[in-house]
Amino acid sequence: MLQLDSDDEALLELLDDEYARIIIVETYREPRSANALSTACEADPSTVYRRIDRLQDRGLLEANQRLDPDGHHYKEYSARLEHVGIDVTNDGLDVDVEYVEAEAADTFTRLYEELSG
Repeated sequence: MLQLDSDDEALLELLDDEYARIIIVETYREPRSANALSTACEADPSTVYRRIDRLQDRGLLEANQRLDPDGHHYKEYSARLEHVGIDVTNDGLDVDVEYVEAEAADTFTRLYEELSG
């Protein structure tokens, strides 16, 4: 039986989940709130939040704090996943993950929001 590195296996297992894939695609297009993702997935918010947590744990999704016109804070999520490649080698499968590069200005804004929020 072919064995994968446990991290690679966990990644492929996560990407096998339809809700996780929808969340990645939706947040790759533009930052989305959990409510918008719940609608896109046609799933309960609790289901979406579980996938969001798993995607964030793997570094595939990031959250940014936003302020709505009423003064309430909420999070918008953005995909960090750019590409997943799987190569067949003599030793088995090699999984390569590429992440969206954050621009310096985006990084500074995110840090400022986290510190001031």
